[in-house]
Amino acid sequence: MGYNSGNETAFIESQQYSQFILGTLDDGGLPDSWVRNVSDFGTGTTLNIKTVGDVTIQDVSEEVPMEYNRIDTGNVQLQITDYKGAAWSISDNLREDGSQIEALHAMHSAKATQAIRDDVETQFYAVANAAQTDGAANNINGFAHRIASAETNDIVTLDHFNEMALAFDKANVPMGGRIAIVDPVVGATLNGLLTQTATVNNDPTFGGLVTEGFMRDHQFVRNILGWNIFTSNKLPKGSFGDGTETVSGAVANIFMCVAGDQEKPIMRAWRRMPSVENDRNVNLKRDEFDVTYRLGQGAQRLDTIGVLITSASNIA
Repeated sequence: MGYNSGNETAFIESQQYSQFILGTLDDGGLPDSWVRNVSDFGTGTTLNIKTVGDVTIQDVSEEVPMEYNRIDTGNVQLQITDYKGAAWSISDNLREDGSQIEALHAMHSAKATQAIRDDVETQFYAVANAAQTDGAANNINGFAHRIASAETNDIVTLDHFNEMALAFDKANVPMGGRIAIVDPVVGATLNGLLTQTATVNNDPTFGGLVTEGFMRDHQFVRNILGWNIFTSNKLPKGSFGDGTETVSGAVANIFMCVAGDQEKPIMRAWRRMPSVENDRNVNLKRDEFDVTYRLGQGAQRLDTIGVLITSASNIA
């Protein structure tokens, strides 16, 4: 008997499931435009990327030799660190006796896609927070890029956004593409603090850097002092500090510039996009499915990252 749609049900379901995940992975997830996609990382588990500093300009006098200065160089690494997946099965008895099995399978695919999106986004914020040294100011050009609230109940204030904007200005970070991802608790406080002096952005997608899907799951708060602010429940939680203040029960709100690949603080490489495979377990009389994916996310620069540490529960 040849292959047909009747005896290859598991294979067809596997294909449909895989196509669904790949087709909807970015819908509602972290916008790709916020991450530098490392396309030259095809083999191996570690990528070394050279970095270069600034050139020093000097005064020149006639018939006076110039000083020959070297440019500062360095190296950053990106590693494939995450290897994750999910597995499930459908027994023959369930196929024979159950109802709406296809609906159950479709629901499972949607839940798996959401779980992958959540994991990738959670790790993105964790990488950004871990790129800094906790318990230190992480100064760039003399200005702190890690700020812990010293306010009553460790709440957020508009001054924090002013301080972070100044820190980015002193680090020569472009004004365009500045974003802040804050906890919904922080977003609620900001909505209560906003005054007529706060600039409101009528275009929360700011030039296409945010997808419609992301907007559905992440509330756009406001544009304050050049920061396009969104909320997320996936930010790092714990006890964090800046060397002066330490906040327990805190959330690490992430500030970034994503104007271009040279400014984006986080890079990412997919070694294996989510892929579904299936097999027939003859002994257990069931069809088995699994989805796996491998990727790495790492910081490529520190001057375009800011972390604001506030209470994860207190609002003004």
